[in-house]
Amino acid sequence: MTTSFSRPPWARWLAAGVLAAAAPAAMAAFSITTVFDGGNAAKPQYIVDTDAGLVFKVRAYDNGSSTTSAGDISSLVYKGVEYADPARGTQLNSGADWLYTNVSAVAVKAELVAADGTSTPAATTNGGVVNGSDYIKITLTSTSTKGGVLTHYYLVRRGQPHIHMGTHFTEEPDVHGLVRFIARVPIGKLPSGGPAGTAGGLVSYNGASYWAEDLRGNSGAIESGDVFGFTAPDPRAGESRSKHYSNRRLKDWQILGGTGPGVGLWFWRDNHEGDSGGPFYRSLLQQITDTTNELTYMVNYGEAQTEAFRLGILNTYILMFTDGSLPAVRPDTSWYGVMGLVGYVPPAGRGAVTAAGLTGRVAGVPYTVGFANARAQYWTDADPVDGHFTAEGMLPGSYTMTVYKGELAVQTLPVTVTANATYALNPVAITADPAATPAIWRIGQWDGTPQEFINGDKLTFMHPGDVRMASWNVGPYVIGTSTPATGWPAYQWKDVNNGLQVRFTLRRGQNTAPLRLRVGLTADYNGARPQVTVNSWTSAIPAAPPKVSRNLTVGTYRGVNRTYAFDIPASQLVVGTNTLTINTVSGTAGTRFLSPGMSFDAIDLVAVP
Repeated sequence: MTTSFSRPPWARWLAAGVLAAAAPAAMAAFSITTVFDGGNAAKPQYIVDTDAGLVFKVRAYDNGSSTTSAGDISSLVYKGVEYADPARGTQLNSGADWLYTNVSAVAVKAELVAADGTSTPAATTNGGVVNGSDYIKITLTSTSTKGGVLTHYYLVRRGQPHIHMGTHFTEEPDVHGLVRFIARVPIGKLPSGGPAGTAGGLVSYNGASYWAEDLRGNSGAIESGDVFGFTAPDPRAGESRSKHYSNRRLKDWQILGGTGPGVGLWFWRDNHEGDSGGPFYRSLLQQITDTTNELTYMVNYGEAQTEAFRLGILNTYILMFTDGSLPAVRPDTSWYGVMGLVGYVPPAGRGAVTAAGLTGRVAGVPYTVGFANARAQYWTDADPVDGHFTAEGMLPGSYTMTVYKGELAVQTLPVTVTANATYALNPVAITADPAATPAIWRIGQWDGTPQEFINGDKLTFMHPGDVRMASWNVGPYVIGTSTPATGWPAYQWKDVNNGLQVRFTLRRGQNTAPLRLRVGLTADYNGARPQVTVNSWTSAIPAAPPKVSRNLTVGTYRGVNRTYAFDIPASQLVVGTNTLTINTVSGTAGTRFLSPGMSFDAIDLVAVP
């Protein structure tokens, strides 16, 4: 690596605190330039030239506002066009000086790194330049009052218009209870979201394609300040949009981003081993407003949280510029190994799990295999023919392996991962599929989702009160006549459509022994759980589940799958027509779609074992 220190001819502008529009083009290729805002040595920023048309600037001082924080990317120029919002940083959370309570100090260090791992610090003089030939690393560090440390990296490989990032934390940031990186781009520079099939990409309904997170032209919030609607004469009157509806199952997306004139700006995700929630977890990813296109990379997220946050993992992701096209492949990241990153584990330090197949599968249903412990999570798809699978790149340790039928756990067993080795399993038998129990009748499929029910096709990209939703209120479901798609709603709320009914017929002999009613849920809100009445018999009220944040109204039915079993005394069953009523019960108040609610997986009547 060749390193030099110099003051370029345009340094007089920098000394005055002004970066001329032409200045980035004049910089030495692949370099870090130190500039002092207003000529004040206490206000340094680092300008990085990637030698690939991308020049960005990182603020290294506390600006007195989390909206323009130390550690922010304060300028993001690609091919001469500025893509950073001047009013809000491209930043961690809402600013790295607002991660931990009562902590505003953020250390920022910039350095060149050679291919052999040796480093050269950025210049300490105003306008000083260091240039090289391999890599650049900028490190942000924030320490909580409890001693937890968050470390964030901006990494650059020469000749790539990408900003590689890594975030490692030993304590969860507590100001917002999440970890994210958000890029806010002026809407005129990035007016479009991503294409269909990508996270936050175009959705289609009734022949119309749009971005469900596009808030432009809305008439105001209809729920909690983050779900918006439209009123007449807008042709979208009664429809809803929200940043929450940009969500996609974690296992289904690799890229999120948007496009503008001659440009595409994309996040490419890693394996999310440090996230929590598993392969089916959903969270907001993007928001398009009248002023900005906000791309949000969620490292972890507290809404509809299903398991504890994971700590001590280096979470990596890449912010990429293109000519507008989707990135075709993930850039090589093998060079991370020479960058001295906290928490980095190379491929040789990881292991794999493989299985010869899965037995007991249901044909036509996809199976996913997940692995989880307190430190990390992984998943892989099982082969649709014989169910064989391989999961690679796993951190060493003991894991619970879970086989999912659709999104429903149907088998678990322990596995152990060893570095640079493969843990091999014989075919795994599925023994806990509730659908394997013969049913007198069944509504829906035991697959961990409510998608086969009324409105099940719209749950993730619109509000339950959206005019395009079918009515949540339905008449009695008649076994043998009704169908799930038209006769049973995906959700039931205490204050919307409580008291759903099922009418079923028993033959002589079917009422001589108690029968078990199973009610499977994929999520619950505000302490909701079912209480059932069959004819004149009413069940006890089950214990309340732990309360969670909003879920059913923010585009996710994914929670903790729970199955409630009610044994109906034979004396309460009759030959002929029986009437079942399911009520949502909770001691928590709430109105309409924010009242206690439940998301259905399946309901069936079986013999008591």
